[in-house]
Amino acid sequence: MAQIKIFAGHAELGANRERISDAIHSALVAALAYPAEKRFQRFFALAEDNFVYPSDRSDRYIIIEISLFEGRSVETKKALIRHLFKNFAADLGLPPNDLEITLFESPRENWGIRGQPADELELNYTVGV
Repeated sequence: MAQIKIFAGHAELGANRERISDAIHSALVAALAYPAEKRFQRFFALAEDNFVYPSDRSDRYIIIEISLFEGRSVETKKALIRHLFKNFAADLGLPPNDLEITLFESPRENWGIRGQPADELELNYTVGV
């Protein structure tokens, strides 16, 4: 399972929401062997006065937070991060300095999905990649 939060300015999200969504999803599918039909994303369009960031970032600056089940290898998590940087550069022309990514892992028993604790769910994909 992966739940994604995307934070960016109104203009960036307004102009690129679909491409951002696709860039993130294709990275998840490639790096985590994540099912193509699963897409859990929430976009937070921030007003200029509610988005404070360092002067070496542009107005295209994007923050991605990904909550996921623990169990992926370090190599897999690094591959996900690399895919995200590659996709955003190729698909959106976003320089690496304008993208920040944080992965938050928690045990499956800390998730509630489809009416039950996630550690009791039968998944159609492997977490331990």
